[in-house]
Amino acid sequence: MNYQKELDNIIEKLVNEKHRPKLLIHSCCAPCSSYVLEYLSNFFEITIFYFNPNIYPEKEYIRRVEEQQNLIEAMPLHSRVYFKQGEYQPLDFYRIVKGLESEPEGGNRCFACYEMRLREAAALAKQDGYDYFTTTLTISPHKNAERLNEIGEKLASEYGVHYLLSDFKKKNGYKRSIELSKEYDLYRQDYCGCIYSMRNQETDKKEI
Repeated sequence: MNYQKELDNIIEKLVNEKHRPKLLIHSCCAPCSSYVLEYLSNFFEITIFYFNPNIYPEKEYIRRVEEQQNLIEAMPLHSRVYFKQGEYQPLDFYRIVKGLESEPEGGNRCFACYEMRLREAAALAKQDGYDYFTTTLTISPHKNAERLNEIGEKLASEYGVHYLLSDFKKKNGYKRSIELSKEYDLYRQDYCGCIYSMRNQETDKKEI
């Protein structure tokens, strides 16, 4: 499926109907959210939902939260963007990925983490009456956009709230996120967030 084309079709319909739905966006970090906010704030009333109990250590989590909030305040967006922070409970992440600790980056451990975070977003979207939910994760060339969209659609069916299909790396979205990161002097972390991705990054550095 061409997820960007599907998103284009939804946006075209909203523009024609002059309708701005409420959208809850799960954000993994400020750099990944930068282009997504610039793009979608034209068409939706947005709340950024920062829910990432996978991030290690806690000081890294706090730094990423602050960077996200600072970016929302700094960007001249097309509509006001609200911010919600989920609970930081790392033990929930370790419970979800138990038995998958040795999986390679981008494998089943990551898929379990995707679903944990998107499930929380879907539940909140349903609870608070959002029209759509989605995630910034598809902007990364290191994330599996097809699997993310499959999980999103499954959860949309479970919770009865629309999932906004996406592949935000398309239309030079990833390139634009790098440009915006430089423009706003954003902290761009060198590992995804969890302790396993940190260890993998450290191993890769030693091998260079």
